[in-house]
Amino acid sequence: MKFIDVRGTRLRLHDSGDPAAPPVLLLHGIGRSLEDWSCQHDLLGDDHRVISLDMPGCGLSQRLPEPTTLDSLAGGVRAALDALGETRPVHLMGNSLGGAVAMTMLADTPERVSTLTLVNSAGFGKEVTIALRLLAVPGIGRRLLTRIDSRTAPRVERTLFADRAMVTPERVATAIKIAQQPDFVPVYLEIAKALGGFRGVAAPWRTTLLQRVAAHPKPTMLIWGDRDTILPCAHLAAARAAFPHAQSHLFGRTGHMPQIERPEEFAALVRPHLAAGPPADLPADLPRRSSR
Repeated sequence: MKFIDVRGTRLRLHDSGDPAAPPVLLLHGIGRSLEDWSCQHDLLGDDHRVISLDMPGCGLSQRLPEPTTLDSLAGGVRAALDALGETRPVHLMGNSLGGAVAMTMLADTPERVSTLTLVNSAGFGKEVTIALRLLAVPGIGRRLLTRIDSRTAPRVERTLFADRAMVTPERVATAIKIAQQPDFVPVYLEIAKALGGFRGVAAPWRTTLLQRVAAHPKPTMLIWGDRDTILPCAHLAAARAAFPHAQSHLFGRTGHMPQIERPEEFAALVRPHLAAGPPADLPADLPRRSSR
């Protein structure tokens, strides 16, 4: 872990593997941090440079001076790559909000993207958990976000996983630490407002973004968990329609973060995609695999 200066803003990142190897960039979801990708550093780092970061205003990173939007987050991520001296096209992976940021990066600078992997990604439907829709109600959202503590944080974490064993003391402690950062509440509310409201994820930005992305086709993989309570797995059908030539995979008995809940299976699934070769079958001894 280290901090870098990006346009006067302090951003935290995790940079592992061989710096000369093909780069993989991992983007987290709303209110989350680079810890959501920690398992994949070891699993993908043998033959890739693996970079994850707390996007501006998220995790332990400071916010940028402008309002937080998909465009500003994508710009901050690109500036972080520049600060690292990484100007090669990256294998871009995004979970949840990170998927929408990844698509924005592809639409803005397609020459900087080698492949795209979207994991339970925002951008494919209006349905979203009621907890996020409540953030759009004046006054309620701020109160909810300022009350993340040892009592409420475990309940929030449980919404992310099908397997409650994933809700470890370490993950709860990280969630509380992040919620205590000065930029957490304002940035969370700005993102939520930019993407939707009480009725769900707004359609205009989704439609526009998918049209822009379609103009720059890249090898794409779509991944979902069938028990996602944040962004339902029914969105995978819309994602397949938007990316008709993409590979896709639905993990069984898995929630919003397959990269955590199925780490080895996830890595085995994406490795052929990162190699830009034909998809390989997953090892037969990996349990609870569901593919469509």
